[in-house]
Amino acid sequence: MTMHAVGSSTPLDEPSKIAEIIVPTMGAEALSTVLTNGATAELLLGAGAQDDCAAFRLEGSHVLVTGSDYVRGPKFSLYEKGFLTNYDIGWYLAGANISDVAAMGAIPLGLLSVVRYPKDLPDSDFTELMEGIRDGARAVGALNVGGDIGSAERIILSASAFGVVEPAGLLTRTGAREGQLLCVTGPTGLAGSAMKLANNGEDVARDEYSALLGKWRRVSPRVAHGRIFAGNPGVTSCIDTSDGLKGAVEALAHASEVSIVVEEGRLPIADSVRRAADRLSCDVLDLVFGDSVDFELVATVDPAAVDAVSEQCGAAGLDLDVIGRVEAGQGVGLRRGAVTTDVPGASWRHT
Repeated sequence: MTMHAVGSSTPLDEPSKIAEIIVPTMGAEALSTVLTNGATAELLLGAGAQDDCAAFRLEGSHVLVTGSDYVRGPKFSLYEKGFLTNYDIGWYLAGANISDVAAMGAIPLGLLSVVRYPKDLPDSDFTELMEGIRDGARAVGALNVGGDIGSAERIILSASAFGVVEPAGLLTRTGAREGQLLCVTGPTGLAGSAMKLANNGEDVARDEYSALLGKWRRVSPRVAHGRIFAGNPGVTSCIDTSDGLKGAVEALAHASEVSIVVEEGRLPIADSVRRAADRLSCDVLDLVFGDSVDFELVATVDPAAVDAVSEQCGAAGLDLDVIGRVEAGQGVGLRRGAVTTDVPGASWRHT
């Protein structure tokens, strides 16, 4: 890898900042910490893992996982356009952060939120925002247990979610192996379709777009799926689709050093996304694979275990679709009939 000199005139993008500054700086220091009662907390996954959450093994029966995300800034355009309320973005903050905990197979316990707001923000708006954070956490059995507030020129939100998982059930991005099956917990591309339609001048508050905008208004972290995955050793890796389906598959393939091929004919595609593609005059797969924050889970499963996992999901009223396979090599592809091509769409690019 060609190193980019720190201090050069061109700032690094986010992935390069992580690889070249954050990981070397945070590194693998303090791999274990002795607590005041003499017990040990061992760091299993830190910054270098570049996974959904950090993970500590505690003496006893559980691993503590924690992850954080900056969610609301000046580019949150659906809020700026009036399609999302303060309550909606509060719920989104909670759901987006808890989704990372779900991707590790953990039970979410709580959320620490940081809220920056204009000094002239009406108390009713601030209350609505805080109620959204509270209810988004409560929806999956977690609590907003504290954090920090302060003033800023506009509303800015961030949070850290934490939860616990049994050591054997901890899910990471590195376990995918050749011959395993790729699964997804639901259709993708809905949130991205809402954004693209709004940017195209469409009124996405109309009833016909409710399923699309709903992905922003009421994020639903796939905690129940994650717990089923954590309880089955045949599930070998997992990630959420916060960077889109293409981004999730690319991240799994990269972390596990494998090739993953998605089969076009097995993709679950929502009717609302098909209609959006028609409206936007684009290939529906550009939306399905694109930069859409649907917060589904993508997992790899041993073929011998996939029926059992599917049955458990079905018994709980949950969807699960097999959409591809892990193969030898490295990279990602889309199988369309007998031909394998590049995966369409653009995953979310952090800049």
